[in-house]
Amino acid sequence: MIRTQISLPEADYAAAKAEAERLGISLAELVRRSLRNALPLDSDQPWMRYAGMVESGDPQSSQHVDEIVYGAKP
Repeated sequence: MIRTQISLPEADYAAAKAEAERLGISLAELVRRSLRNALPLDSDQPWMRYAGMVESGDPQSSQHVDEIVYGAKP
């Protein structure tokens, strides 16, 4: 990991610290996650854009993902 330093306006710093605390993560982790969301996706894995977007509410959904993604079987 590479260590870096940034400057933030006080209001942004306070808001970021509060959000990190709300999520139960460090400020550094909040910044890392935010950067991952802002940076272009790896073109070798374009499907990753959709990872985590589908919520079925079914705890067994991984066992029948095709039906969730593509619809019920005929």
